[in-house]
Amino acid sequence: MNNWFFCKGWLCHWIAMGSAIIHSTLLWSAQTNNAPYPNRPIRLVIAQAPGGNADIIARYLAEGLAERLGQTVVSDNRAGASGMIATEIVVRAPADGYTLLLVPSSFGVNPAVYTKMPYDQMRDLAPITLVASAPNVLVVGPALSIRNVAELVKAAKVRPGQLTFSSSGNLGSPHLAGELLKLMSGVDMVHVPYKGAAAALIDLVAGRISFSFASLPSALGHIRSNRLKALAVTSERRFPLTPELPTVAESGYPGFETSAWQGLLAPANTNKLAITRIHTESVEVLNQASVKERLAQNGAVPVANTPEEFRTFVKNQISKWGKVIAAAGITIN
Repeated sequence: MNNWFFCKGWLCHWIAMGSAIIHSTLLWSAQTNNAPYPNRPIRLVIAQAPGGNADIIARYLAEGLAERLGQTVVSDNRAGASGMIATEIVVRAPADGYTLLLVPSSFGVNPAVYTKMPYDQMRDLAPITLVASAPNVLVVGPALSIRNVAELVKAAKVRPGQLTFSSSGNLGSPHLAGELLKLMSGVDMVHVPYKGAAAALIDLVAGRISFSFASLPSALGHIRSNRLKALAVTSERRFPLTPELPTVAESGYPGFETSAWQGLLAPANTNKLAITRIHTESVEVLNQASVKERLAQNGAVPVANTPEEFRTFVKNQISKWGKVIAAAGITIN
């Protein structure tokens, strides 16, 4: 007797086809899941708005990683709340290596000024590498006839509370550089925050502000046209773009160092093989001569350290700026 209830004519044909399709789908899924990492696009969440220096550096990195990994790296700008919006997105993302986070230097400042954060950045994120570092340059305007850092500090001591320094905004690296100089020199100077580097430098050139810590790209044109005088850079070593300028540390304040930096992280518990692959390829990208040149044009140098070194760096940043912010009495309203 024909068992037509289970298989007869066209019905048997379609059952067979359906079985084959299901088998093929399951096989493809298994192969995809077991394929070497990465086998699909990667999302790079950037904790700053498009167009800024950090965003430019992020896109250099994304382009290089995409080329080396053979997968699209999609840049996703999520600015706001000192980088905490982007960070929370990544903390809550699957720890599968397909969501990465690029943070600015505010990442090392936030714990000192925000008593409640929606995550623990040392517990909930896995460090990959410190991508790049961009020092600031200490510049004085035409209102001050000052030639070096020692003369600036001396002028501030003679006129306590009268010298002013501008920055591109509260708690950015230019502001914190000024607070660190105040703390290390013991002088009283007044911070004047602006909404952006351009506005801060306009008033400095006009003589309404005494001095400023500014990013090199924003200040370089004013320096070269002699509208501003550069006294020192804030990096640990002299910067390749301005080798003639001493560091603040060389100028009488050993240990002085500040920079705007960008670091790469992933959600905690991300597979170590994925972390290792992203780290290895990031280092290769950052060591390319073309990338170094492009970073230098934006006032930055590549770093590309190990995940362990980056973790230690972040811990040191949190400790360092916590002390400076406490000493300065800075709070977030």
